Amino acid sequence: MQLDDTIAAISTPPGRSGIGVVRLSGPCARRVAEAIVRFREGSEWRSWSAVLGELVDRDGSAVDQVVVTYFAAPRSYTAEDVVEISCHGSPVVLRHCLERAVEAGARLAEPGEFTLRAFLRGRLDLPQAEAVRDLIEATTLYQARVAVQQVEGSVSRRLAPVKERLVELISLLEAGIDFAEDDISVASEEEILARIGSIVPELERLLASFAYGKMVHSGLTLAIAGRPNVGKSSLFNRLVEQDRAIVTEIPGTTRDLVSETTAIQGIPVRCMDTAGIRAAEGLVERLGIERSYQAMADADLTLVVVDLSAPLDAEDERLIERARGQGRWLLVGNKDDLPRQAAVSEPCVAVSALTGAGIPELREAIFRAVAPAAGVEREAGFITNLRHERLLRESLQYMERARAATAGRIPHEMLLLDLYAALRPLDALTGATTADDILNRIFSAFCIGK
Repeated sequence: MQLDDTIAAISTPPGRSGIGVVRLSGPCARRVAEAIVRFREGSEWRSWSAVLGELVDRDGSAVDQVVVTYFAAPRSYTAEDVVEISCHGSPVVLRHCLERAVEAGARLAEPGEFTLRAFLRGRLDLPQAEAVRDLIEATTLYQARVAVQQVEGSVSRRLAPVKERLVELISLLEAGIDFAEDDISVASEEEILARIGSIVPELERLLASFAYGKMVHSGLTLAIAGRPNVGKSSLFNRLVEQDRAIVTEIPGTTRDLVSETTAIQGIPVRCMDTAGIRAAEGLVERLGIERSYQAMADADLTLVVVDLSAPLDAEDERLIERARGQGRWLLVGNKDDLPRQAAVSEPCVAVSALTGAGIPELREAIFRAVAPAAGVEREAGFITNLRHERLLRESLQYMERARAATAGRIPHEMLLLDLYAALRPLDALTGATTADDILNRIFSAFCIGK
């Protein structure tokens, strides 16, 4: 990939829209724009300014009236000259604009190449660049807010003092080794352990935040299970806030999995309405019940729904026992608007899918069941990227080895090997020492035009 030439791409999604943007970046961005856009007499190029012009074809005939915005280096997204041509959002016009830009000397941008250039020119560090992709792919407002915080450097800011303390410790030991003959005192075992002790807890806290961050990034799966006619489908419709599942008084209406995605506390949740679990009366119903059990096994959380207006039966008890054995689950008592007859010994969230009573409390209970420490993590920065988690884990392992080596009075020359090994993953996390193949893998997941 040549990073010193001028690139072009359509930066708006495919399809028809009011506005579509073709973006240029590179040393010849202005020259390319001047070759394909005719400006009014007296128009001037001024950075961070927009100018009206006409997109022309090869014969000089006007194709569209456009607005051209210019960002001079280094005050642009890529730290290069950037020109954005805002056309009317016709796919034909946008394609023509891009073709003309290529004819004028630009080349088609690779996926993520604009952000890659921003990273290589120091506009963004690697966590910030990866957060740009997360922001584009966000499906909830909370995901977008988290991504914006990371674009603004929340992960990097939290990591910077940890990395600085580690570099100071390495420098201290290096100085003690290099100038040992000059009677410069070498750090004591207690001081080294104290310095390591100030680094390890911060790495551990940041690593622990991935449990919540992964859920924010990837979402979770919620299975709704229960006997026929306990109101699973009505509850499902309440949670997804639309009439997605068919609701009737006939037992066994739901024969297959019905799924829909909603948001709970800003986290994407894929809800699955399952077939009512009972003694199957035919092949289709038996297959549906088998899929219900499989959904329970695969889900991050299972809601076992019982009818509070009727006594619990043996099928309810068996289902509760099965959910308890599989892991995270919640007992939900539906039809709380009717006189209660069920004797429930387990903690139960009482709701009425008919009236909506208890649904906000159920949403909160779901959130707390899958993210019990989320209240703390929502206030501080946290990591959402699996690459970051693996690098932090590797760094922490070497820091623990360094602590053990210090306690075992291993020579400082050997101790430094572990400390440098702990520093390398932190450099890779921020992009200071990231290999080209890792960069290519990261940025190839971006959309073209970003």
